Amino acid sequence: MEKLIDEKYWQRKLTRLKSTLEKNNFEVYLVQNAAEAKAVVLKEIIPKTGARRISMGDSLTAVNSGLFVDIKNQPGLEFLDTFEPGIPIMEALERRRQALLMDLFITGTNAVTEKGQLVNLDMVGNRVAAVTFGPRHVVILMGRNKMTPDLESAMERVRSYSAPVNAIRHHVDHPELDPPCVETGVCSNCRNPMRICNTWTITEKSFPPGRIKIVLINEDLGL
Repeated sequence: MEKLIDEKYWQRKLTRLKSTLEKNNFEVYLVQNAAEAKAVVLKEIIPKTGARRISMGDSLTAVNSGLFVDIKNQPGLEFLDTFEPGIPIMEALERRRQALLMDLFITGTNAVTEKGQLVNLDMVGNRVAAVTFGPRHVVILMGRNKMTPDLESAMERVRSYSAPVNAIRHHVDHPELDPPCVETGVCSNCRNPMRICNTWTITEKSFPPGRIKIVLINEDLGL
C-alpha cells in the first residue's frame, strides 16, 4: 500500500510540473524510468528534430542510462564527446566550444522549481551556455529528486548537495580540482581557483518555444 501511495504521489506531482513547464514553453515528456527516458530521446526526440550532430554536457543521469553509448553506435549520427577520457584539457575545452553549434545538446539540470524554473550552477560554463543559446535543440534529462519548492530552496540544494558532491566526483579523476568542499562536503563560497561554482543561470522559459525539451523521470537520478 505504501508503495502504491508513493507512486501516486510522485505521478501527480510530476504531472503538475509537466503542465507548468509546458506553460513556460518547454516541450516535456514524462516517463517512469531511465530506460524509458533513453527510448524517448532515441526514438522520438532525435527523429523529430532531425538532429545529426549531437553533443553533451555533464549529466550522470544521461551517462548512466547508456544514452550516449547508443548515440555513438547509431548510424547516421555524429557524436562529439566532450568528456572523452584521456584527452588533453585544451582539446576538451575546444570540443565544448564546438558543442555549442551542434544540432542537439543533451544534459541535466541541478534543480527545477515547482514554478517551472531551471536552476544551474557551472564551473566552466559550457553546460549553462548551451542551455541558454547555441545548439538548435536542447534535451534535459531530469530525475524527480531535482524538484524543489522555489528558487531559494533550489539554490540551497545546489550549494549544500549538488556542487560539493560533483566536486568530490570530479576530484577522483582530476586531483588538481581541489576546492575545500572536496574535503568538507560543505560550500564555503571559496576563492579556490578550481572552484566549480562560477556561473548561475535561471531559465524561466524556453525560447524559441520548444527548443528546450525536458524528460521528467519518475525516479531519483543524478545529483
